[in-house]
Amino acid sequence: MTPIVKYWTCKRAPQHAAEALECLGGNGFVEESGMARLFRQSPVNGVWEGSGNVICLDVLRVLAREPDALEAYWSEVAQANSGDARLARAIEDLHVDLSVPETLEPRARSVVERMAVVFQASLLVRFAPEAVADAFCASRLGGAGAGVFGTLPAGSDTTAILRRYAPV
Repeated sequence: MTPIVKYWTCKRAPQHAAEALECLGGNGFVEESGMARLFRQSPVNGVWEGSGNVICLDVLRVLAREPDALEAYWSEVAQANSGDARLARAIEDLHVDLSVPETLEPRARSVVERMAVVFQASLLVRFAPEAVADAFCASRLGGAGAGVFGTLPAGSDTTAILRRYAPV
């Protein structure tokens, strides 16, 4: 999981920093806030940790050399397989994608991204409140979102999600 999480974190950090900066508006751009520095430095994660292609090739190398690693991944995500139909479908699709290893290299980024999102979804289905897991699966696995923050489909229980984070 380490290279998968490393890849996904490096790719999401700039998007996350940009969204956080937008929340602060103009105050986010002033140096005193610290947000401007975080925004500027967020793409550096991919440089420090290795380029996206290198990390994805590392994942493929591990999958080829250590079949037990893939079995451990399947075992982990299977614990939530029946918790959400969209997740179950995504796991099945990923099984199909990973079943032909000789075709993986040109699709390495796509496959590693999907492995990361499926893993995230499996953890949320298992451990997060239902409203959070449902919104994530709907927006990331259900085809309802564009993959950017704030693209929850109609019917998401945003009241329950917000209540979870509201100060007591």
